[in-house]
Amino acid sequence: MGRIALFGGTFDPVHNAHIAVAREAAAKFSLGSVILVPAFQPPHKAGAKASYEDRVRMCELACEGGPGFFVSRVEEGTERSYSLLTIEKLQKEYDCRLSFLIGADAFAELGTWYRSADVVRLVDFIVVTRPGAVYAIPEGASVEELPGVDLAISSSEIRGKIAQGDFEVPLAPKVIQYIRTHGLYGTPAL
Repeated sequence: MGRIALFGGTFDPVHNAHIAVAREAAAKFSLGSVILVPAFQPPHKAGAKASYEDRVRMCELACEGGPGFFVSRVEEGTERSYSLLTIEKLQKEYDCRLSFLIGADAFAELGTWYRSADVVRLVDFIVVTRPGAVYAIPEGASVEELPGVDLAISSSEIRGKIAQGDFEVPLAPKVIQYIRTHGLYGTPAL
């Protein structure tokens, strides 16, 4: 099966940079699978604009055709989406040590996470870096860096453009169609 990486996020919406990061990580680190885990209620962000069900479905559409890319509903129904609990559930399901694909900005905040020392103990991190990214590596953490993936795409900017009727955005065509069909982000449903 190969290494498995967990890639969590709000994915509101999942965009081309998310998928590019997953592909680059899979190629560079010989990952057998990348599991996208949409957060049900992320503790570090305000509420998502799209429903959990819509965000899961958009992730599924974005992952179509990506061999080894899957979407997990492991956080569905949780009061708060804590990475530690997600990691523990997925490790039981897959019976292996997981890698955790994470951006440098989020990794820099790791010390604020729920039981962060336990998270560090349980996973190997793949940190997506960019020029100027600064973070400290916690004691005992296993860290590999994935440099050079341009993440200059913002979900909030994409939502703003869509709300103005601009669909020239870096999303998979099936995700754009889903947004239009379901009237997400301020668009009228088709």
